[in-house]
Amino acid sequence: MTSGELTAAEEDVLDQIDEEGVDFLRLQFTDILGVVKNVAVPARQAEKAFTEGIYFDGSSIEGFVRIQESDMRLKPDPETFAVLPWRADGDSAAARMICDVIDTSTGEPFEGDPRYVLKQALERAEEMGYTVNCAPEPEFFMFEEDEDGRATTNTADHGGYFDLAPKDLASDVRRDIIYGLESMGFEIEASHHEVAEGQYEINFEYDDALTTADNVGTFRTVVRAIAAEHDLHATFMPKPIPRINGSGMHTHMSLMTEDGENAFHDGDDEFDLSDTAKSFLAGILEHAPAITAVSNPTVNSYKRLVPGYEAPVYVAWSDRNRSALIRKPAARVPAASRIEARFPDPSCNPYLAFAALINAGLEGIEKDLECPDPIRENIYDFDEEKRKEYGIETLPGNLGEAIDALEEDEVILDALGEHVGEKFLEAKKHEYGEYIVEVSQWELDNYLETF
Repeated sequence: MTSGELTAAEEDVLDQIDEEGVDFLRLQFTDILGVVKNVAVPARQAEKAFTEGIYFDGSSIEGFVRIQESDMRLKPDPETFAVLPWRADGDSAAARMICDVIDTSTGEPFEGDPRYVLKQALERAEEMGYTVNCAPEPEFFMFEEDEDGRATTNTADHGGYFDLAPKDLASDVRRDIIYGLESMGFEIEASHHEVAEGQYEINFEYDDALTTADNVGTFRTVVRAIAAEHDLHATFMPKPIPRINGSGMHTHMSLMTEDGENAFHDGDDEFDLSDTAKSFLAGILEHAPAITAVSNPTVNSYKRLVPGYEAPVYVAWSDRNRSALIRKPAARVPAASRIEARFPDPSCNPYLAFAALINAGLEGIEKDLECPDPIRENIYDFDEEKRKEYGIETLPGNLGEAIDALEEDEVILDALGEHVGEKFLEAKKHEYGEYIVEVSQWELDNYLETF
């Protein structure tokens, strides 16, 4: 193939590579567990990457394929080209593009590619006349490193919610992170210290769901890399320190119609929510236990999902308080009407988590599910009897229970697809099996000398 067969977007990338002095390209993709992988190639290979793709061994990637069917091809998405802020040095630079994974045996998109899974969900939405917008709020901790450069759990400061320097000692680090993100095309809305010591949040502008999922992966990479330049370790582990608040990834969602109107808005409704929005919300509530296995996918995720630390555990929604699983945030204009799923955490694979949420919501619309009444009281104050009276269920209490819920939920398994569903369950069952046979320091401290 010749350069004349490149698309305009691909030609633009080649021009940018020359203008920015890019020497290396990192072709990125994501495994089933949400870990960003990359194949680095010299920038002179960019045209070949577009016209022929770059081949790699998929058998070494978590959840991809068996050794006998391992050849995969990376197809770069030119719209995702960005120069990496920590590699630019004036004369040379590195850039990245996010790739779709192609099955070389068929020439079709690889069904085990999480980006493809999300694209399938968005195709379903498009067939129903909608585009999906998402805006996540990934929280993270930053910890000091020891003399060997390994992460500790010593926090980088002793600040609290919205604190300023000198308590928020990491404000300069966040500033550098924001500059790095903005250089890669992010629109940053706000940055602040979160509730726990050493915990932070940086909010970026909403976008279509695929772009947003791409951005989550980029966000995590940039935060870690720039924190490391300051001799700090950034982590998106949901609950790195016991008995304090954990890190969530509250996800705002809305549907737009083909004529650009917000399908979630109804100015005549008490809550400014349309019937479409309420059915979408009802779908998420109905499938929440299974979604949790995907949106809260680690053993550690369920250390965050406990009452008393501002994390939602009750399957309900509210327009007033944050104790419910889903909240209806206030919106200044109709275009901003949305719902906020408060249970996902930043350890999730964003492609799979968004796909699960979207498919559950679309299922709610297709089945015209009736939305329950909102809970305007603080559910944390309810006893078990009152929760039963209101019909409020709880999320799974651990990863094992979430896996069981996922295995029984055909809607969410269908959202993942046969390949990803099978491999995801296999990986998570192994993880939980490894966890339950371990003996923790807490058990030793409490039982070793007592019994």
